[in-house]
Amino acid sequence: MSTTAPTQKSWVPIYLALGFVWGCSFLFIEQGLTFLTPIGVAFARCTLGALALWAVVYFKKVAIPKDKTLWLQLWIVSLLLNVFPGILFALAQTEVTSVLAGIVNATTPLTTLLAIFIFFRKEKVKSYQVLGLLVGFSGVATVFGVWRGLGSNAPWAIGALLVAVSCYGLSFPFSTRFIMPRKLQPEALATIQVSMAAITLLPLYLINGVAEDKFLLLPVLSVLALGIFGSGIAYIWNFRIIELAGSSIASSVTYLTPIVAVAIGIVFLGEPFSWNEPIGGLIVLAGSAIAQGRHLRKK
Repeated sequence: MSTTAPTQKSWVPIYLALGFVWGCSFLFIEQGLTFLTPIGVAFARCTLGALALWAVVYFKKVAIPKDKTLWLQLWIVSLLLNVFPGILFALAQTEVTSVLAGIVNATTPLTTLLAIFIFFRKEKVKSYQVLGLLVGFSGVATVFGVWRGLGSNAPWAIGALLVAVSCYGLSFPFSTRFIMPRKLQPEALATIQVSMAAITLLPLYLINGVAEDKFLLLPVLSVLALGIFGSGIAYIWNFRIIELAGSSIASSVTYLTPIVAVAIGIVFLGEPFSWNEPIGGLIVLAGSAIAQGRHLRKK
């Protein structure tokens, strides 16, 4: 009897959990901002994530590499993947809804492809990739409702979101070029990366980390979930999905997170949204799928 089917199915619960946790991150950020500053939210999630990852490393007896060049490269990744986006998303969410933040986050595959084109290009640009970028960024324009200006959205907050996803876009090809060829254990890499982010954010947190000395249960639990699961365990889940189902399936979680973010924002936060936001979000997802060549793949 073949055991292939159970093995292939085993990644589905983790996949759904990952999409749910990352989709809820914007709700958790919103709650965290009730007692922490944007810097405080970023520091808390990285510190809690690092502690969770160190626990995994300890119990799995994963060796931590001591190469100074590697640590420097992972510090750069931590800036692009944790520090800058962590602050910028939280800062933007003082002005925009978690729904909008979640939808903009879905442009990460597009900014990644754009970064590869500009900074890391090795292959000839394909026509479907250019088409996907055009479709995706037209979706971004639709989300923002550019025909009526930026509506009630503060321009600086929109800029912060776009810079944040641009940092994400730079981080992935940088990691692919400088980190992944080393063939090290992903738990070790993630632990160093998130720990470096927490250390980098610590001085800023000590200066301006707490907004209000009022620690209510729901916001505190939200920050705990954001850090332990969203910035810690989620990395392990992501690596596990890659191992069981491949990087293509793992990367497609990007399509699930904005759906969760929109649903959570509307149902639990009662956030308003315009017709153009979900429509634009669907266009963004379509553009990402085209740019990644998913329409060319056969099952």
